[in-house]
Amino acid sequence: YSVISPESCSSILWRSWEYKEKAAEALKLTAKDMKALNLVDEIIREPLGGAHFDRETTFKTVETIIAETYEALKKLSPKQLVKERMEKYANMGVFES
Repeated sequence: YSVISPESCSSILWRSWEYKEKAAEALKLTAKDMKALNLVDEIIREPLGGAHFDRETTFKTVETIIAETYEALKKLSPKQLVKERMEKYANMGVFES
């Protein structure tokens, strides 16, 4: 979702990679930022230490979320699905001031 890393952004703006946290905040790269901007539908929590430390739990969590989402989407008509998808993508990148 970004064309530049926080380190590169920091180097360009402040001529030092030391401001990478400030750059990351400005770039809105966190899961919470993506959710707030409606770029993602849901945030999937990782097990402590990361998904690679507990793959089985990660797989089960993702499986559950996919199944729940599928069940919800099955209730919509194809016309409604397309309408909602079009609205979602049309609103990406739109900001109010």
